[in-house]
Amino acid sequence: MIRRTCAFIFALLLLNSLAATAQRVVEISARGDSIVADTLRGGLKKEPRAWKLSVGTDVAGAILAVATSYGSYEGNVRLNLRETYFPTVEVGLGVSDYTNDDTHIHYKTSSPFFRIGADYNFIKDKTSGNRIFGGLRYGFTPFKYDVSGPALYDSVYKTYHDFNHKGLSANSHWVELVGGIEAKVWGILHLGWSVRYKMRIAESNTAVGHAWYVPGYGTSGGSVMTGTFNVSIDI
Repeated sequence: MIRRTCAFIFALLLLNSLAATAQRVVEISARGDSIVADTLRGGLKKEPRAWKLSVGTDVAGAILAVATSYGSYEGNVRLNLRETYFPTVEVGLGVSDYTNDDTHIHYKTSSPFFRIGADYNFIKDKTSGNRIFGGLRYGFTPFKYDVSGPALYDSVYKTYHDFNHKGLSANSHWVELVGGIEAKVWGILHLGWSVRYKMRIAESNTAVGHAWYVPGYGTSGGSVMTGTFNVSIDI
């Protein structure tokens, strides 16, 4: 009887030990699965590269240059810092060939312009490749232009004076407030547009006054609003 009781107690202790061991094995296995899952999730989470470059061009300016009396051919290089900050350099050629229908004064130029500045990407998901940005530019141009028109009549001396000036030199400086969006279309290709509010800082004056069109800025006057349609490629 005593032997059977001891055997029964030993069996109970053995079963209890086996149950505790099995429970421990299950807990360790679950913890291991959790660690593996966390590791996989961490591995799958993408982080934007520290930096990369992109090159692009403004299609809207080129269309205006071909279809209207003024426009620009423009390219840009941007440094992409973790999809957040975008220091940018823009270089272009502003062109105009315009004749006023009322005064018959003809204006012509083909000169370079330069802009430097930066944009900030407001989108929180930096891995999507899409951007909503705002930024600032400083622009300047040393340019030359031709202006001509009908001879001017001097009512005092009753004579005519030619109005034909070529190679007039001028320069202009301005700032731009920039806002826009950009979408990742495929792979390294991005398309986007921007709106730019331009404010003149300084402009030189020539013998015939201010230029009608300033390369990179637009038609002469006060502040102006322009837009761009940009195509860019990551490199």
